[in-house]
Amino acid sequence: MVQVDILVQGYPGKSVCHGGLGWSTIALLRWPGGPTALIDVGSFNTRPEFDKQLKARGVDPAGVTDVVLTHAHWDHSVNYTLFPNATVHIGRAEMDWAVAEPPGFNPLPELYVQDLAKSPRLRLLDEGDEVLPGMTAHLAPGHTPGCLFFYLTATAAPIIFTGDSAKNRAELLSMTTDMTMDAAASRDSLAVIWSLWRKVPGTLVVPGHDLTMRLDADGRPEYMGQRRAGIRSWFEEDLAVTHEFDISAPHAHD
Repeated sequence: MVQVDILVQGYPGKSVCHGGLGWSTIALLRWPGGPTALIDVGSFNTRPEFDKQLKARGVDPAGVTDVVLTHAHWDHSVNYTLFPNATVHIGRAEMDWAVAEPPGFNPLPELYVQDLAKSPRLRLLDEGDEVLPGMTAHLAPGHTPGCLFFYLTATAAPIIFTGDSAKNRAELLSMTTDMTMDAAASRDSLAVIWSLWRKVPGTLVVPGHDLTMRLDADGRPEYMGQRRAGIRSWFEEDLAVTHEFDISAPHAHD
């Protein structure tokens, strides 16, 4: 069985007035005697926590064999540079689109995309490809033209890693998406995810920006685990005095 750990918990929110928040899910997958893989790798803001979680599990970045990216946006992709020996997997359609995009005010990290496109470590994925033993890639366009989700069956219950094709529980329940390039395509991708989720009882969904979920007895998504999120701020004249805001749930700071 593959051991799966969520290293960084995705957060279902966005900044009001400071651009992208970018708190996306990072998952570690370890095959006994086989690959050590990461599904999505976050960005610069994630590095301290990412490093802490890898060390807590005894994982050396040099020993990571595979980095598997759901899509090319900065908050999911740019830390691939921290894993020098890893094959980097991403959708062929995603890279075709990303390398053709001119620099602009969008979530694509242009220089990282260009670097990755030239890398000998790059592996391009198509619909249905086996990425790693027991894990297949599936196209889920909408958020970006070449978004992928990954379906892992080498576990006690199947796991769907949706990336930003389904960022959070609200998108899954409403069948609508925020920050999508093609709303109709996103809705179709959500329908595919739902169909696969219902196929095998106990299947887990790991979204791009939310807690892991499974379906309850009524067929509705229920969270597994507890959300942790907060901000510590300096508003006083003394650096030792901080104000901590718990943003793990509605009105948590009240």
